[in-house]
Amino acid sequence: MSTDTPDRTLDARDIDGEPFSDIVTELDGLGDDETLVLVNSFEPEPLYQVLEQRGFTYETEQIADDEWHVAIEHA
Repeated sequence: MSTDTPDRTLDARDIDGEPFSDIVTELDGLGDDETLVLVNSFEPEPLYQVLEQRGFTYETEQIADDEWHVAIEHA
């Protein structure tokens, strides 16, 4: 999975309130050959099961103490 040049980026830190619906909207619009990078202030472990159930693969990287990147693609 390549995260060098993601097709889409969603920074959950910029969303007021719960970001789940914004994340789902991005996932629904993600093309078969596109990569979405989700940026978050913590590791979004609860999201992993949702991604797997929806047919996505992901790789997570901790960038800083308060910055995590999750690269998401269709399985």
